[in-house]
Amino acid sequence: MSYIIELIEQYGLLVVFFNVFIEQLGAPLPAYPTMLVAGALADSARYSPWMLLVIAVAAALLADYAWYWAGRRYGNRVMAALCRISLSPDSCVRQTESVYLRFGPASLLAAKFIPGFASVASALAGATGTRRGVFLLADGLGATLWAGSAILLGSLFSSTVADLLRVLEELGKWGVLLIATALALFVAAKWWERHRFMKSLCMARISVDELYRLRKEGGAPVVVDVRSPLAQQEGRIPGALTIPDHEIETFVHDMPADGEVVVYCSCPNEVSAARVAKLLMQRGYDRVRPLAGGIDAWVAAGYEIEQA
Repeated sequence: MSYIIELIEQYGLLVVFFNVFIEQLGAPLPAYPTMLVAGALADSARYSPWMLLVIAVAAALLADYAWYWAGRRYGNRVMAALCRISLSPDSCVRQTESVYLRFGPASLLAAKFIPGFASVASALAGATGTRRGVFLLADGLGATLWAGSAILLGSLFSSTVADLLRVLEELGKWGVLLIATALALFVAAKWWERHRFMKSLCMARISVDELYRLRKEGGAPVVVDVRSPLAQQEGRIPGALTIPDHEIETFVHDMPADGEVVVYCSCPNEVSAARVAKLLMQRGYDRVRPLAGGIDAWVAAGYEIEQA
C-alpha cells in the first residue's frame, strides 16, 4: 500500500491525468477519489494543487472533445453506441438529451457531477451543432468546478485522508485488496442495476415485416415514435405519432383501449420503446408492442420513411 501512496506523491499528475481521461471516455473507473487523495497529498508531493487542477481539466477536455468531435461527425450513431455500452440505464440518450436541449451548453457546468451524463452530453453538443468555442468554454468551466471541488476537499480534509491512507498502509496487501474489492463491487452494482432494468423491459416484440404487412392490409396499428426530437429529424415511419417525455404519463389517443399500438425508438434492445410500452399498458392500452430493431431495422428493410 505504501508503494501506491509513493506513486501518487511522485507521479500524481500522471495518475490523475490518465484516471480522468479514461473515466471521461466512459470507463467505470471513478476519478473523483483519485483527485481527492492527490489533493490531500499535494503539500508533500512534487506538484502543486494548481498544477493538479490544470492537468485534471486538460484530461477531461481532451476526452470530452473526442466525444464532441464524434457527435459532430457521426451524430445519433455515437449516442446509440454510448447507450449500448453504458452501465447506467439512466444515461440513455433520451433522458440526457432532454436535459441538454432544455439548458443547452450550460448543462455542461454540472455534467461531470451526474453519473453517465458527461460523455453523452459532449457527444450531443457536437451532434446538435453547438459551436466549438462555446462547448470548450462551458465544458472547461464544468471540468474546473468538478476537479477543483475534489482537490479542495482533499486539501481541506488532508489530515483525515492521511489517517485513512495510514490505516490502509498498515493493512498492507489487505488494503489493496479492500480498494480493489470496493471498485469491483461498484462495477458489479452498476451492471446488476442495468441487468434488472433490461429484464424489467422483457416483452413481446413485433417485427418490421409484420408491421409492414399490417399496414398494407389496412389493419395498421397506431405507431408511436418515442425518439428524441434530434433523432426524428432524420425521418420517421409514415404517420407515426410522437410523444414528448413530459407527455408520456398523460398520453391519450382516440382509439379503443384494446387497439394495437406499436412503439419504436433507436435505442439498443428497444429500451426506450419498451419503457414507454410498459407505461402505456399501465394506462389501459392492452395491445402494445415495441418494434424489434426500431427505426434502424425499418430503414434496413428498405421501407419508406417520411421527413419530420
